[in-house]
Parts: sequence; structure tokens; C-alpha cells
Amino acid sequence: MAEKQTATPADPAKLVTGVTKPGSDAILNVDEAIGGWKEAVGGVGVPEAQGQSLSYWLQQVRCDELISHRTTEQLPEAADTVIIGSGPSITKRLGPIRAWLCSRPGTFCSGATGRNAGHCKPDQWRGFGKYEKQFGAEQAMKSPTSAKKNVDCDLWVGDTLDVPLDAETAALARDVFDRYRAAGGKVDHVKVTADPAEARRISRLAGAQACYAWPAATLQPRKLVAHVMGVNLAAGVNLQTFTPVRRVSPYDDTKKTKEKESGEKTKNYRWTVHTDRGAIACVDVVHASNAYLPAYEPSLRGLIRPKPHMCNKVIPPLSFAGSGALRNSYGVLLRDGSLFSINPRYGADGVVMVGGSNPGQLKLDEWVAAQPAADQREGTAAARLVTDEVRQFAEAQFDGWRESAEDDGLGPGAGYEYSWSGIIGVAADGVPFVGEMPGPRGRDSGCARATAGTAWRGSLRRRRGWSS
Repeated sequence: MAEKQTATPADPAKLVTGVTKPGSDAILNVDEAIGGWKEAVGGVGVPEAQGQSLSYWLQQVRCDELISHRTTEQLPEAADTVIIGSGPSITKRLGPIRAWLCSRPGTFCSGATGRNAGHCKPDQWRGFGKYEKQFGAEQAMKSPTSAKKNVDCDLWVGDTLDVPLDAETAALARDVFDRYRAAGGKVDHVKVTADPAEARRISRLAGAQACYAWPAATLQPRKLVAHVMGVNLAAGVNLQTFTPVRRVSPYDDTKKTKEKESGEKTKNYRWTVHTDRGAIACVDVVHASNAYLPAYEPSLRGLIRPKPHMCNKVIPPLSFAGSGALRNSYGVLLRDGSLFSINPRYGADGVVMVGGSNPGQLKLDEWVAAQPAADQREGTAAARLVTDEVRQFAEAQFDGWRESAEDDGLGPGAGYEYSWSGIIGVAADGVPFVGEMPGPRGRDSGCARATAGTAWRGSLRRRRGWSS
């Protein structure tokens, strides 16, 4: 097995790698390229104050008071911990007299978490070959764990399917799976269907060459984060929305000296978080701002960059509704290493959410890279690139979809009615940063932790994470 490189190292903005087999052009698990948006637009920028599209999840919560919540009218002057961001980093209760600042200039949980396709799908085996190449077999074997809580977030638990659509991709997937198992990976819970005809029956995909099924989940991500924030607020956390952070600086030592001279109790503050509403001193900072982390932590500039991603909401035709509704989530593996990520929201409203690094997304990347900075936010043409690919895929692969859509007429409110964009943070080595910041701004000085994106994989302790 070899690593596939589809661009020269001299052009890191277009560097895309994956796993291949000798004599084949099929690729598995292509990394997102670090490029996609010019440095002047988003490389070290902060979120826009207005003008963003509303995801399907955000459309559902317009009456939620968390949207514009401020626990206190005034921004606190000090806190033990400040967390910049409002996504899934809020998994633990922080306790009283601590502050939480939403780094977005706008609403609660309206960044990447509130804009994804709603998957909670652990990468059980597919990334093994790539991570083995990068970090060695021991690190490649490590996987995250998850726990189920009683949370009202449209949770569905069932089989997720990884489905290669051509014979060479299927052979490559089987090779990675066998290598993972041989290395000691737990695969007893993964149901492997190697017969193409049976794979087509299970997946309902016309081109299926194999099928890998294992337990996973889908959910309404914004509702999940709102539930956790509600628990935190009850415990005394201070949430401040519409409070854009501009920079983080070391705490002014002269102020500490003055406190000592005046007889005041010396605070162990280490950092000052500067916002448009004032500054707040704190002991620790947790960076959870995804693609925008380099705006607050200069040492990460060039290592993490924002990249636009699209998601489509599809109302299925009648033959894929009711008793005919899709009952599995999908990762559809294509020959060029791209994939369609499909969440049918079975057990909820039956709306089919389609995302992933699919061919339309790859065209979007090329379109964005080619546009002058002033034109990159127009969006209509870019959205159409992705939606057209989603439509073509559904009509070509789901047996009976096109015919049913024609019979239904797909009038207003049906079909491919809505899409939206979000920004993901792409790390230079394809593995997001989680853990203590190294060096003088990190553990050595008691500084904060950094997290980029919703994949929890350590910067110092690398771990495989969630697949899209």
C-alpha cells in the first residue's frame, strides 16, 4: 500500500493525499487540502457579523433564547477560564464564577457545529491506512469513545454504511480493513458484505460493490450543544453572545505589581482576552474557535486555515418516503477519494442531509480558489456546483429516485430546495489540534488548550477521530 499525492509539495494549498494500491488510480480517504480560501480573506480572519446563510438546524431554533443570551448585562472583568467558541467543546460543566465567551460576533452555536450534516460516526477502520502512514500503527489504532445521554436532539442510532462504488475502490477498502484487523483492530461489530449484489440490496445504491455496516448515530447538533449549555448555565457559567474576540495577550504584570503594593489579594491571572465589549482577565483560555483559531493564536497561522463546505437539504420523492424511507446513514466512497456523506434523519422528519467532500465540494474548492477576494462571498454559483452533483448522484444511484421524482413533479417545497455553507478548519497534516499549547504560550506558562474543529484528535497526543 502506498500514499497517493495529487499535487507537488511546492504547492501546499493544493496538496491532497490518500491511500492507494500499486497499479491502481483509486484513492481512499483523501485529506482535505489546506487551501481553499486566500490568506487575505480568511487565513487569519474572524467571523462576519452578518450575512451568513442559515443552516437547516439553525432555522429550527429561531425562538431559542440562547441565540442572543447574555448571562450578565456587562462583560465580567475577570474569570477563571474563558472559552472562545460555542460548539461541542462545552462538554463539561465548568462550575461557578467562570465565564464563557462566544467568539462569534453573532448567535450561539452558529459556526461549523450548527452547519454540519448531523453525523456522529466514528471512523472504525477506514482511516487506518492513512494514519498508519503518517503516525505509525500504534497511533493509527487509537479511536475515540462515545457515551449516550438522554438529550432531546433528534438522536437516531442504527447502522451506518460505508459503500465503495467501483471494484478498485472496494478492493482498496478491503485491503485497509484487513490490515486494520491484522494490526489488532476490533472489527467484530463491523458487518462486511463483499458480494456486490447483496451490497446493492442493503444499501439501495446501484453501483455498490461492497458494504461495511456498524453502529453509529445522527442527531440535531445545535440542539445537543444547546442542551449542554443549559446544564452549564444552571451551574453558573456566564455565556456572552455577540461578543467577538479580537486577540489574546499575556496578562499585564504591572497590574499584578500594583495589586501587591496596594495590599490587594494577588490574582493568578495569566491572560487577557480582548473583545469589542471590553477585556477580561483569566487564568486559562480554551480556544475552541475552529477555523478562526489562528486569528487569536499567531503561532498557528499557516497551520490551520478556514475552508468553505456546503451541505444540502433534500426532500426525497415519495418512493423514498414513508415505508420506503432510507434507514441508514452513509459514507459513499468514490474512486477519486471523495465521498458523499448522507444523513436521512430516519425517525425524525425524513429530510435527507447530504454533505461530505463530494465531487461538488471539490468543484467548489476550485471555484473559490479562482475568485478574486471581493467576489468569494457571492455564493450562488458555488452552491449550484454542489447541488448539481447531489442531484446527479441521487438520480443515478438510488434505484427509482429519478422516476419517482418525475412522477411526483417535485413541486414547491420538495426536491433540492435548500443548501448552506459553513467553514471548517483544516490542519496542515490533516489532523486537528487538541491539547495543551506547547512552549511559552502553553503548558509551560499555564496557558490554554486549543481545539480546531469538532474532531477531537490531540496535537501532542494524536488520535483518530470522527469521519464526516
